[in-house]
Amino acid sequence: MPDRPLSNLAAVPGITVGHWTDPAGATGCTVVLAPEGGMRAAAVARGRATGTRELDALDPRHLVDAIHAILLTGGSAYGLGAADGVMRWLRARGRGHPVGSAGVVPIVPTAVIFDLGNTGQPVRWPTPDDGERACDAAGTAFAEGSVGAGTGATVGKAAGLTGMMKGGLGSWAVRSGDVVVGAVRDAHGMILVGARDAQGAFLDAQRYLAQGGAPFGGRGGEDGTGDEASRLRRNTTLAVVATNADLDRLQLQALAQAANDALARRITPFGTLFDGDLTFAVSAGYLPASSPLQIEALAAAAVPEALERAVRLAKGTPAVPGLADASP
Repeated sequence: MPDRPLSNLAAVPGITVGHWTDPAGATGCTVVLAPEGGMRAAAVARGRATGTRELDALDPRHLVDAIHAILLTGGSAYGLGAADGVMRWLRARGRGHPVGSAGVVPIVPTAVIFDLGNTGQPVRWPTPDDGERACDAAGTAFAEGSVGAGTGATVGKAAGLTGMMKGGLGSWAVRSGDVVVGAVRDAHGMILVGARDAQGAFLDAQRYLAQGGAPFGGRGGEDGTGDEASRLRRNTTLAVVATNADLDRLQLQALAQAANDALARRITPFGTLFDGDLTFAVSAGYLPASSPLQIEALAAAAVPEALERAVRLAKGTPAVPGLADASP
């Protein structure tokens, strides 16, 4: 461990994080690399519009007992292909599930956000080469804000695109003795910054929707999808919570659920039919935990901090303001 304790996801020994960022295309991807021997993992999806890959491998009943990386990526379903580059990078280093004479098969669960054209830039998405570049960049020190998978993230689209603000990626870690819990989070919606009305004042999105407001400012249809442009603006919050405590996959599922509960207390609305909200939980160590409940409580403290950093450090674009902009 360094002389100054890390305060990000890499505070969990063995975990490294890397970004690939495309400012011109307002997209990117972020990889969370496991220790060389892999790590146990689970996931809980709360949204009903998720875009994922290899999520079945996180089921406690699945044959595979460890994963080798997690990829968070922009580009909606197109961005899922970036995981091929992460697998290529891991295979070249012999890191993966052993399959005899064929070598290894790296297991890389992946989740996406919808950032296609969100901030007015050309429509692009991460490719396999970009996923590999994120792996090359991985380390224990990494940037936050409008980088990696948070590059094109936006916040507050409940009442339409004109009132949205810039989201991003944030990370934080908390400790209790030798037990560490860290979180990395990429946001599309929360209260700290969010939907604004025509005068620029913040809008209570939960109240707006409860009173019958059309999602995303759309028009028509019982589901409130409105026109095509409005329908496509999904909302997604992705999180990774990691600990060096020795938790099995059922306990990790409970940890992911606890992290989701922490997000739901800070993001309103959360887990709707338009959301891709999903939380990964990983165990990258073998330190005995006094109680899984302790780890869940630590996660409940780490996740809100990561959430706030995601938006406080996000820089805006000419079309979408951010809290980190130089001018108010």
